Amino acid sequence: QVQLVESGGGLVQAGGSLRLSCAASGSIFSINIMAWYRQPPGKQRELVAHISSGGTTNYADSVKGRFTISRDNAKNTVYLQMNSLKPEDTAVYYCNIPPTTRSRAYWGQGTQVTVSS
Repeated sequence: QVQLVESGGGLVQAGGSLRLSCAASGSIFSINIMAWYRQPPGKQRELVAHISSGGTTNYADSVKGRFTISRDNAKNTVYLQMNSLKPEDTAVYYCNIPPTTRSRAYWGQGTQVTVSS
């Protein structure tokens, strides 16, 4: 079993910044992809960004140029630096490890990010 614990959410004004962290613990052998998803109020969960163990990143078009995903492999931790935040970024943000041939997907408990206009 793998546990994911997110931190860093909160309330911020439009144009502000927040940094989310997600620490993985438990039966960790090697984690390739780590990702951030978000679920805005009344909407479906959507992929925000993901990063491979080698540092390759991918972003949703809506956050390109504003958000940066990074990771510390030694600490099994992934980060999401969010700059120039907009009210439409308001959502619950979830850390994710996608399923592999050897394990299921894992999700964190979510952290609320609220951006006021």
